[in-house]
Amino acid sequence: MFFIKQELPINEQIREREVQVIDEQGQKLGVMKTFDAIEKAAEKDLDLVLVAPNSNPPVCKIMNYGKYKFEQAKKEKEARKNQKTVETKEIRITPNIEEHDFGFKCKNARKFLEDGNKVRITVRFRGRELNYVKAGEDTLNKFIEELSDISQAEKKPVLEGKNLFIILAKKA
Repeated sequence: MFFIKQELPINEQIREREVQVIDEQGQKLGVMKTFDAIEKAAEKDLDLVLVAPNSNPPVCKIMNYGKYKFEQAKKEKEARKNQKTVETKEIRITPNIEEHDFGFKCKNARKFLEDGNKVRITVRFRGRELNYVKAGEDTLNKFIEELSDISQAEKKPVLEGKNLFIILAKKA
């Protein structure tokens, strides 16, 4: 057995004296007393649901509330399924990277960008390499230039501790 989480007041939960009623086909039945509207819904084995409480008079609709909630849940699930989350993939390099390694890392970065992810390129400095930050910046700029046809840098390169990094995003 399961319970339906309720957001809209139904049947006896409606506290208004008079309501505007719409039947299950969408036809307006006019303004009537709430009790009469609930009886009319009960005759058809359906629920009276308050759909617009702020209007004057409030609007109620005759419908199968369980089926309505099921359809809403199905739509929400479908919307979540179609949502794409953007991940940030990281590629680590050193300031004096070899040409073949550079090409390989570029190819991976291009693949990540084409999949719709962002790419964080991190230049790691080890030991005395930290004295030559300019070499790391040159390597990063070479990366940016290589991928400039499909991506753009979100901001300037940032040096944090022993790492210099930049984030690339796919062009709109």
